Amino acid sequence: MERFVHRTVEVNGINMLLVEKGEGPVVLFLHGFPELWYSWRHQIEHLSNCGYRAVAPDLRGYGDTDAPSDIKSYTCFQLVGDIVALIDSLGVDKVFLVGHDWGAALGWYLCQFRPERVKAYVCLCVPFGLVNKRDPTVKPVENFRRLFGDDYYICRFQEYPNMEIELAEAGTPYAMKNMLTHRDPGPIIFPKGKYHPGFNRHMSEDLPHWLTQPDVDVYISKFEKTRFTGGLNYYRNIDTNWELTAPWTGTGISKDIPVRFITGELDLVYTTPGTKEYVHGGSFKKDVPGLEDKIWVQPGVAHYNNQEAAADTNHLIHQFISKFK
Repeated sequence: MERFVHRTVEVNGINMLLVEKGEGPVVLFLHGFPELWYSWRHQIEHLSNCGYRAVAPDLRGYGDTDAPSDIKSYTCFQLVGDIVALIDSLGVDKVFLVGHDWGAALGWYLCQFRPERVKAYVCLCVPFGLVNKRDPTVKPVENFRRLFGDDYYICRFQEYPNMEIELAEAGTPYAMKNMLTHRDPGPIIFPKGKYHPGFNRHMSEDLPHWLTQPDVDVYISKFEKTRFTGGLNYYRNIDTNWELTAPWTGTGISKDIPVRFITGELDLVYTTPGTKEYVHGGSFKKDVPGLEDKIWVQPGVAHYNNQEAAADTNHLIHQFISKFK
C-alpha cells in the first residue's frame, strides 16, 4: 500500500503504527480481532478521495504497534488512553469515528469516557449492549458461560497460554484463513484441546471473492511475528473492564453523538441469540439515543463487512458523516 503514509507515533507509553491518506476532517478507523489497519484499506482509499483525512492504526498488541507482555496492559482504560493520545497526535480536537469488532467496543468506550472527542460514530457489527452495557449482577465471562457453555469462543479465549498453543499447532495460515472466512451464523463454539474446526466449520479451499491470497498473506506475515496474544488479551480483560467501569453502571451514550449502526445479515454477533432483539426491540436506541432509527443490515454479508461489502460500507459511512462535516 505505497500510496498510504505509514508512520509511528508515541502514544500513552507505547509506539503505535498509523496509516493515513488524504486531507480534511479526520476519520479514525479502529480494527478488531484478528485484524490490522489493513482491514480498512478500502475505506482509507474511498474516504480520502471524498475530502477526508483517513487514519487507521494497528491497535495495541497488533502488527507494528507495541505489544506489552502484561495481560493487564489491555484494559479499556489503556486502550482508550491510546486512542485519545492518538487523536491528540493528529492535532485535532474531534474525529469521525468508525469501529469494527473490538474496535467497535473501543469506539463505544471512547464515546462513554470522552464524548467531546467524537463528532459522530459509525459502528460496525458490535452493538453497545454486547460488551459495553454493564450488568451489575454478573461478570460478563460467567454470563457467557451460562448462556453458551465453556466452549464458547470468548470463554475459550480466557485460557492462557492454552489458546496460544492451540493456535500455534493449527498454524497461522490456517488460523487466519479460518477466522477471516467465517460465515456460520450464531455463537462460535469449539471444544478444548485443538483449534479445529475453529471459527469456520465449513471452510473452503477457495477464498471468497472479496479476499485475495495477497490480502491473507498480509495478515499471516504480521501474526507470524506477533502471534495472537495481544489480541486475545482484549478478551482476557472483559471481566476487569466490568470492574473498572462500575461508575458507568446504568449509563449509555450521550445523545449529542450521532450514531449509525451497520451489520451483516450473517454476522456472528448479529446472529447470536439475543442480539437482534436488543438491536431492533428498542433497548439499543434507549442506550444510544443518538442512534439512527434505521438499522443497516447488509443482505448475505458476514462479519467482515468492511471488506466483504466494501463499496456499500464506504457509501454508508460517507453518507452519514457528511451530514456533520
